Formats: sequence, C-alpha cells, structure tokens
Amino acid sequence: MSTHFDFVVIGGGLVGAALARGIARENLRVCVLDEGDVAYRASRGNFALVWQQSKGINMPAYANWTRRSVELWPAYAEQLQNETNIDVALQQDGGFHLALSDAELERLVSIAERVNGQTGVNPYPYSVLNGDEIRRRLPGAGPDVVGGTYSPLDGHLNCLRLYRAMHRALIAAGVDYRPGNRVVRIDYTDSFSLSIEGGGQIKARHIALAAGLDNARLAPMVGLSAPVRPQRGNIIVTEKVAPFLKIPVQTVRQTDEGSVMIGDSQEESGLSEDINNGIMGVMARRAVRMFPAIADLNIVRMWACLRVLSPDGFPIYDHSVTHPGAFVATCHSGVTLAAVHAAVLAPHMAHGRLPPEAKSFSARRLHVSKTD
Repeated sequence: MSTHFDFVVIGGGLVGAALARGIARENLRVCVLDEGDVAYRASRGNFALVWQQSKGINMPAYANWTRRSVELWPAYAEQLQNETNIDVALQQDGGFHLALSDAELERLVSIAERVNGQTGVNPYPYSVLNGDEIRRRLPGAGPDVVGGTYSPLDGHLNCLRLYRAMHRALIAAGVDYRPGNRVVRIDYTDSFSLSIEGGGQIKARHIALAAGLDNARLAPMVGLSAPVRPQRGNIIVTEKVAPFLKIPVQTVRQTDEGSVMIGDSQEESGLSEDINNGIMGVMARRAVRMFPAIADLNIVRMWACLRVLSPDGFPIYDHSVTHPGAFVATCHSGVTLAAVHAAVLAPHMAHGRLPPEAKSFSARRLHVSKTD
C-alpha cells in the first residue's frame, strides 16, 4: 500500500468524510486514517437534521455559515446520489420548534429575534405560530402545544444512508480509506510523517485533523489548538408506523422509513456513553405531550453518544502557522455543515488555505483576553 499522499485526513466521521471527498475532487491523492468504530464517533449519534433555526447567537458568522450550507444541501444530496446511487432522503420542507408553555414560546421567539438582529447576519425567514396554527399544520400535535416557530429552510434526511453514501463517495473519488489506523504521533520537517498505532508511517504534504474529540490531542502536535469537550446526548427510536409527521420538529422527527426519533438532551458526563434513563423518560414524556400518538409506540432502540463541543459551542477551523499545510476542522453540526465542508472548506484546504468565511472560527478567538 502507498505510504505517500498529497493530503491525509485524520478522522472518517461526517466531517472527515466530507472534507476528504471534496479535497480528492481537486485531483489530489488523498488518504483517510480512521480510528474506526472504537472511537467516540459523534457521527453515529446524529439526529440527521439540516437546520438553520436558532444557529448563531453571539456569532453572526456561524449563522451565515450555516445558512450557506443549508442552501448547498440540495446540490450536495444530488451529487452523492449521482456518485453512489444512494438517496439520502433529503427533505427540506421546513422545520418546527414547538413550545409546551408560554415561557418556552417567548424563549423561542427571543432566540430567533436575537439571531436575525445581529449586525452582519443574513436573516433567515421564520414564522411565529400559536397552538391552533401548529395543529392545523401538524395534525398530530397535541393540546399541550401552545405554539412554536417555523422556518422553511430547515429539513432532515436519512442519517444511516448519508453516512454510507459519504463513504461510498470517498471510494468513487479515489480516496484511500484506512480504518483501524489511529495516529499516535505527527512529525514535521518539510512534510508530515504520521506514526500509526501498532507500527507504520504515512507521509503527506498536507493534513487535516477531523478526528472529533481526538483533535484536542492531535492539534498541539502541529501548532494548533482544538480545546473540544464531550457532551452526551440521548436518542430514542420507535418502531415504524404510517407517516404522520412529514415536517420535522427539532426534538422529534419521523424518518422516511417510518420510525420516530426523539432526541433532546445535553449532559456534561465526560466520556461516559451510558444511557440516562431519567433523561430518556423526560424526553419521551415531552414527545408524547407534543404528539400523543407516540404513547402507543414500542421503543426499539435507545443509545447515548458524545457531541464534540468547543468552549463556546462554535466550530473551529484553523491553518497552522508553525506547520504549514496542517489544518484542523471540528464542529458539532456535522450533518448540517457537511455540504459547506465538501463544497467550500475542502477545495480551499486542497489549495493550502482557508476560505475567508472561516477566519471567524479560528481557535484564537478562545484565547483573547477579556477586559472590562
């Protein structure tokens, strides 16, 4: 097997797969070194939303970056299908945030107003609806729903098909995908030498760290910073039933195959992926209040997963000054941002730079001293 590449992407999750495919399309020889399913892979816990609403409070650049990706998604889904013959079932007919109290509704409206009211933001369209309006648009919604917000930009897809399509697209683009290859050391002279756990070395002119939580360990090896932490989320999946929820809610969605997914939790639990039954119960009760018919469904799967979060919750994209050719990319919205990663971020990395929009996401923002 070859040991020399133009570009090595470390990490084969949603971020790494999107970047590798996009870089390879620039006629570079690309290798993906992936720790494999033993890793704390956030990709296996995604809720499969393509989502604009509420993104970007206190960072207008993130609202705009998300907006760009949401608008790129139809073309990205079409490209994946053309390259892999896999339909990721993208539906962008809008999405809802639902409120079960007046206080919750006020908070939802406040978030939308704060995001769109920021200087430099490209405002996203949204509507504020009362409970009766919600029930007219979502006939299965229960009487406890007092209202909500709706944006026509939002949507969802089939998360299992997406991950399969992204990896099949790697092969179609000529990427050398190597699972079970954990990088333990990165050395640099005029190029990069990556030492693999258990033996072996890979050399590359450029590298991209897209290893999720492991970026915190790898980034300092190339003069970068990625102070990410795990945040646990829980997911419930029910049996398959006849379609009743064609437009997703942020915390409840029905897949194209008929199962219902429920996900609405955030826990600071370290690296534990244990299921929290108490939180699962709260999630289930809220989902039943929103859609009473869910109460009759059998649960077929429950699991917990670890999100990848920076200190302020926003992505980190950086290019090393001390190790030219080394990049880092990390975020917690790997599905929503996959389109912009593949179509915008990756081609720029392939040419040795970051796009202008990415400058706001440097980790240097996290180290600026605050003064009164």
